[in-house]
Amino acid sequence: MGQTLAEKIISKHTNKSVKAGELVIANVDVTAVQDGTGPLTVQEFKKLGLPKLNNPERTILFIDHASPSPRKELSNTHTVLRDFSKEYGAVLSDVGAGVCHQRLVETFVNPGEILVGADSHTCTSGALGAFATGMGSTDIAVAMGLGQTWLKVPGTFKIEVTGKFRPGITSKDLMLHLIGLIGADGATYKALEFCGDTIENMEMSERFTLANMAVEAGAKAGLFESDNKTKEFLKSRGREDKFIPLKADEDAVYERVIKINAEDVPHTVSCPHTVDNTKTVDELKNIKVDQVFVGTCTNGRIEDLRIVEKILKGKKVHKDVRMLICPASKDVYIQALKEGLIETFVEANATILPPGCGPCVGVHAGTLADGEVCLATQNRNFQGRMGNTKGFIYLASPYVAAYTALNGYISAE
Repeated sequence: MGQTLAEKIISKHTNKSVKAGELVIANVDVTAVQDGTGPLTVQEFKKLGLPKLNNPERTILFIDHASPSPRKELSNTHTVLRDFSKEYGAVLSDVGAGVCHQRLVETFVNPGEILVGADSHTCTSGALGAFATGMGSTDIAVAMGLGQTWLKVPGTFKIEVTGKFRPGITSKDLMLHLIGLIGADGATYKALEFCGDTIENMEMSERFTLANMAVEAGAKAGLFESDNKTKEFLKSRGREDKFIPLKADEDAVYERVIKINAEDVPHTVSCPHTVDNTKTVDELKNIKVDQVFVGTCTNGRIEDLRIVEKILKGKKVHKDVRMLICPASKDVYIQALKEGLIETFVEANATILPPGCGPCVGVHAGTLADGEVCLATQNRNFQGRMGNTKGFIYLASPYVAAYTALNGYISAE
């Protein structure tokens, strides 16, 4: 009997053939924390009494959630991570380098590996053909020290997408559409394995968006075959030698198969206060917005910024809208500068934020006022997510975000 991608990768890391439902102890290739979860991880690691990290070169500490720090309490937590990095030799990704999940795919994670991170959107790296999943700070502390973690091998939902998107439709629309179909808990502790000719033809940036939001359906991981698109991406990042082809077996057993025709996917928006509360743009054209935010580990890549720039070129953001744009990493920021995207954004009266999580985490840079509405390209719209429980967050693609910023209401033209 064949194996799914999740079963194949975990088998490699347990030195035995595994099936869904088994409890295993697996070797870990990469561990990661960020400034929200990292200080607790450091505390728990020190409680273990271990003299060193198992693999310091692949233990990454990211300062990205409150970056730069908006207050002294958070500055002190940043110091905890900087000091730990110096003491134990862990890799530090400091203020301005970018969001952990973007940095992980740019630099640290490869096909066939296992990544565990103290952040729920660690699943982003699954687009590279890695088993990447979020865990609690204590679990990550153990993985950092021992190089192993325990987990249950997840069952897999096969998400088969075929055909071509209509103009302006993106993988963000597809993912919001899927979550609307199955619910925010519809894939709890499952692996979502994306396939079909639509997926095969996608650029890596769009695959990252899908993998990133797998957890918003409750999934343990979002997985993709490691193919020529993966190889091209790794080559562009200087690590083509890390490529290995990886695909599920033809006779793999899936718990559920969901088939989607790409032509049927509309411009989709998640409405407050849950990601699975989805509607089409046409149903929301009476919703005025106060703020538009483009960025995050979901849609802050150069390809996303190019979409926005093309729509904003030569125009001005609506007078009643604040538009915030935040590149997902330093490399994205530099590329956007080289291509003239940043100049277009500034001329359109958008505000550029330093690479990091920005308003998404609700700590700084774009906190909403009471009753304000924000349309964002991020992955969560929970009540209070952007720092105010009396704010309202709608989630959409960069395409919809750009037109919304111009028009002052949710729109896609």
